[in-house]
Amino acid sequence: MHKISVQELLAEYTQGQRDFCEVDLSEANLFECNLQDINLQGSDLRQAYLPYANFSRANLQQATLQGAQLGNIRLISANLVEADLVNANLSRADLCGCNLAGANLSGADLQGADLRYSNLSEANLTGANLGGANLERATFTRANLSQCNLFRAQSVNVDDAIWDDTTIFPDGYRRT
Repeated sequence: MHKISVQELLAEYTQGQRDFCEVDLSEANLFECNLQDINLQGSDLRQAYLPYANFSRANLQQATLQGAQLGNIRLISANLVEADLVNANLSRADLCGCNLAGANLSGADLQGADLRYSNLSEANLTGANLGGANLERATFTRANLSQCNLFRAQSVNVDDAIWDDTTIFPDGYRRT
């Protein structure tokens, strides 16, 4: 994995380059950047600053985004399969149609996020906050929702998910 500067990334992207697999962009400031269709598979974006960026249709499979600031980001139809999003801030993020199968979202802030039609099968959402999130037709097959907050989340169907008495459901109650 090699370190790449934000300036280098943006210059190459502007020239039509989309393949940036396994690059180190840790702590990069990509505020409001438009990087649709970019391929960052296996890349390191730990602690990156990406609010209001547009990563629609991006390939972030197996990317590391631990502690990244992703508030209000657009990740429409993005591939985040097996991505590491531990403690990431995804508040108000647009994740409509996103593939998050097997992703680690433990401790992530997804308050008010749009997860309509997203695939969260086998995702780890332990301790994640999905308060007020739109979960219409989102798939949670075998997703871990222990200690997860779903208070005031919309259109929730977690029948196939793994939850326990620490899971807070949309009505504010815990089930046993």
